[in-house]
This record gives sequence, C-alpha cells and structure tokens, in this order.
Amino acid sequence: MTRRIRIRWIIFLVVLAALGIAVWHYTRPKRVEVIVKAVEPGTVERTVSNTRAGTVKACRRAKLSPSAGGQIAKLPIHEGDRVKAGDLLVELWNEDLAAQLELAEKEAETSKARARATCLKADNAQREARRLVRLRQEDSISEEREDRAVTDAKALAAECESAKASTLMSEARIDVARAELERTRLLAPFAGVVAEINGELNEYVTPSPPGIATPPAVDLVDDSCFYVEAPIDEVDAPDIVPGLDARISLDAFGDRYFAGKVRRIAPYVLDREKQARTVDVEIEFTGPEDVNRLLAGYSADAEIILDVQQETLRVPTEAVLDGKRVYIYSPGTEVIEERTFEAGISNWDLTEVVSGLSVGELVIVNVDRAGVEKGAHAVLASED
Repeated sequence: MTRRIRIRWIIFLVVLAALGIAVWHYTRPKRVEVIVKAVEPGTVERTVSNTRAGTVKACRRAKLSPSAGGQIAKLPIHEGDRVKAGDLLVELWNEDLAAQLELAEKEAETSKARARATCLKADNAQREARRLVRLRQEDSISEEREDRAVTDAKALAAECESAKASTLMSEARIDVARAELERTRLLAPFAGVVAEINGELNEYVTPSPPGIATPPAVDLVDDSCFYVEAPIDEVDAPDIVPGLDARISLDAFGDRYFAGKVRRIAPYVLDREKQARTVDVEIEFTGPEDVNRLLAGYSADAEIILDVQQETLRVPTEAVLDGKRVYIYSPGTEVIEERTFEAGISNWDLTEVVSGLSVGELVIVNVDRAGVEKGAHAVLASED
C-alpha cells in the first residue's frame, strides 16, 4: 500500500512538472528576430537626388530646316552619318537663283569695264584741262576754251565717280543673289551625327509658319559632349551651387556610376505636375572617356553631394527613428534597448553619429518588424 502511494505521488509530481514546463513555455515572452548592424567609422555624405528620371542631352543639338521652301534637289546624307561643320546637308532646287547670281556677276563685270572706260576719259580730260590752263596763262588760247576744258574734265570726273558707285551697287546685287541662293542650302553648323532626316529627294519642304511647329528637315546631334538634365525638388534647390560633385547612374549601364559636376541651376521653378514643383539642374560628365558610349535621350539619375564627413561614426539610415532614436541589441541580455543619439548629416543609406553611440554597438535595422520595441526579447536573424 505504501509503495502504491509512493508511485502515485511520483506520477503526480511528474505530471505537475510537465504542466509547469508547458505553462512556462507558452507564457514566456516570445523573442523577435532582428537584423543588426554595428556602429562603425566611415564616410557619410549629405546628398540630394532628382525627383523623377532625368535625361542625357547633347551639349549641342539642332533641329534644322532650310530658311526657304522648295523641292529637295540634293540630299547627300543618311541617318547616322557623321558630318563636319560646313558640310552640305540639304539643297533645294535653285537653278533660277543660280542663274540670277550669274547674271549679277556678269552685270558687275560690265559695270567695272564701263567704269574703267569712263575714268580713263576723265583722266585724259584732266590732263587736257591742265595743258590748256598753262596755255591760257601764256595767253595762247581764249578764256572760253579754257573754261570749256576745265568743265568737261570735272564732268567726266563726276561720271567716273558715278561709274564706281554703280560698280559697288553691282557687287551688292551679287551679295543679294548669293544670299538668296544660300537660303536654299542647309549647311551643318557644327560637327556631329545626323540623328533624323524628314524628307526625300524631290519632296517639298516648307518653313514653319509662326506658332506652328513642323518636323525639322535634319536633326543634328553633337556627340562629343553630353550632360544630364535632372529635376530637383524645390526644397532641395537652395543648397545646390555650380561646381558640386555628383554621381550619375544610367539604366542602360546597370550599377555603373559616372562622375559629374553641377554646371547650371535653372533660374526658375517648374510646376509641370500638381503639388510637385521642381528646378532643373544640369550636370556635366567629368570623365572624358565616359561620353564615348553615351547616347542622347538615355534616362539618368543624379545624386548631388552637398557635404562629406570623413572617418566619422555612422549607422544605417533605415535604423533611425524620428531622426534621433535607435534600437540597440544587447548580446548579453538579448533584450532590445532604446537609445537617443545626436545625428549629423545623412543620406538614404547612412546617418552620421555625432554622439550617443559607440563603435561596435549593434543597432537594429528591421525596426518595422512587429514586436521590435523597447524591452522586447530578441534573437539574431542575420548579423553583419
């Protein structure tokens, strides 16, 4: 009987212990998995970025059309061709204007010949007048003959001057005819690549009427110089000045970054979208070799560096709450602590620690995870 009672007590105690363990297991605080990052020294930059995608643009790009309308007679270029400054791009039918130029040149030659003949007569009359003046002084001829000779010399001299003026007018007519002819020729204003041609041989082109845009005959792009035009939020614009360094990323080049420098800030604000006012900032590529593979029209993002702190303590920006608080993981107690610190400059990735944190302390990165709060028990899910 005593042995049975002992066994029952043993079973009772075992069941009671099991119940206690079960109660402790299900009522103990659950530990939340956290990802941590150690406070470490390094470089922190204060940057601003564009609000929407920027665009790679050529430093010079011209959409060209002849200044006169007419039928295309010469089109010596094709899309993708490289041309030099002064090369002929398009020439309209201009045989009538060429004939007028030739006629003006012939008239100018005739006018010059007539002027030479008139001036020779004037020189001869001048010499004759001087001779008769001497004879009159010797009383060898009448005064009337002397006056007639002097008057004729002056008249022929005036005719010589008039002929010279007519020659200048003829040369001016040549310039007018040549200018009219040049209006039918479209020349490259700079060296570049022909991006687009609108027109074919024998087609008619017309200049754009005022207020009505028409497709240009030739789109010429200077591919020796590129820059990025990116919209920056109006709030960030006052901190940007020409000369600041920048990093440029292009979707076409994956994770590669290009060095750049701010060259211009637009002097006005754009309000193309509701509640989104931006300022266009131009950033030039500072690496000469970077432009070799660029194409105008690429989408681009720019990160402008406003300030840099070297060898300072830093934490991930995603771990910072309200700009001044972080959660600390303590390996000894496995309990989450809350810490207030003084922050310096920051960007999307890193925030400078001025004071309040020490090197090696583990800050919790996944602060948006449910259960991450002061006093909670934690376990490391991943540790850097």
